[in-house]
Formats: sequence, structure tokens, C-alpha cells
Amino acid sequence: MTRPSPAELARLLGDGWDPTPAAPSGGERASHRTPVAGEPATADAVWAALDGVPDPEVPAISVVELGIVRDVRVAEDGAVTVTITPTYSGCPAMREIERDVRAALVGRGWPDVRIETVYAPAWTTEWMTDVAREKLRAYGIAPPRAGGATLVTLRRAPRAGQAGTPSEASAAVPCPRCGSADTRLQSAFGSTACKAMHTCAACGEPFEEFKPI
Repeated sequence: MTRPSPAELARLLGDGWDPTPAAPSGGERASHRTPVAGEPATADAVWAALDGVPDPEVPAISVVELGIVRDVRVAEDGAVTVTITPTYSGCPAMREIERDVRAALVGRGWPDVRIETVYAPAWTTEWMTDVAREKLRAYGIAPPRAGGATLVTLRRAPRAGQAGTPSEASAAVPCPRCGSADTRLQSAFGSTACKAMHTCAACGEPFEEFKPI
């Protein structure tokens, strides 16, 4: 894999790039536009506003691209209801996300905002858009492998040779910096429970992986 050029990184991470946000069903929404402050609340306008709310733990992607915004409803009186699903039930960032979502909508002139948190169906990295995966890679985080969903480990992973070590080697996680597959898992947990720490033998850099869930 060729490492993205500075121009490509700017395209991926810059404010001027207009990615397609995720739909409530987990697919890609058909269109996206820049919201205008003071315009009447509509579902499309709310989705567009939410696409500007970054995930507090990985600010390179929005809460929409992450797939945690599951639904948007706008009542006849303009009241807005946003349904969100946490990446996992104990995610410490959810209160901050709720505050940021509310602030973004109130800032657009929609003061009547209700946020609903639902836990079923459980969030999965399959809901993350392809745009989000590429932004993670450009940010230096290995994106979750598509189709590789598994339960997040909530205990210390056994060392090689210890009882409980998987009989087959886990697939190597390509380094997001140089693309090499010569990488090694260092810790089942990174800066958050949904990430793991790896090191790359090719470039010598440590990196986090967003674990498939």
C-alpha cells in the first residue's frame, strides 16, 4: 500500500471534503449538503449538521461516519429527536457526544432537541462508512477489517504459548503508516477499549487498530 501524499491527506481530513454520511440502516446516504444556520429543521438538514460533529475520541471522523447516529426525526412543531447507539455500553464518550450533538443543533437554531440512546441492535463496526475507514487510516489508526467482526476482548489477552492463546495466528493488521503487514499485537487495549496497540517491524512505528466489533 502506498502511503497517502500530503495532498491526499488534506483531501481526506480537510474541512472542504464533502463525504457521504451514513444512513440509519448502516448504508451510505444518497446526498449531503452544508446546513445553513436559521433554516427550518428538516431531516436532511439535521443529518448534515450532525455530520459536522466529530467523534471526541477520534476527531478525524464524524459521529455520522462512525455510524452511531441511527435515526433523525423532526416533528411538525420543529422538535428534533436524534437516536444514537454507543459503540459499547460503557463508552465514556457518550455524554460528551450527546452534549456536542445538542450544541450543534441548538447552534443551527433548533432549540427543541431530544436525544434517545438505544442499545439494540448493538453497534457494529460494519456500520462505519468506507469514508470513515479511509479517514482513520490517514489519521494513523488501522481501520476495522470489514467482515471481521468479533467480540471486544474485556480481559487481558494471553501471551504466546500460554493457555488460551488462539491456535491459529490472527491475521496481521496492516500498518496504516507504511502499509506493511509485518506487524505485531502489543496490547489488546489502546487508548480506549475499542482499540488495540500494534507495532510495525517495517517502519518501527507503533499504531492503534480500531478493533472490529
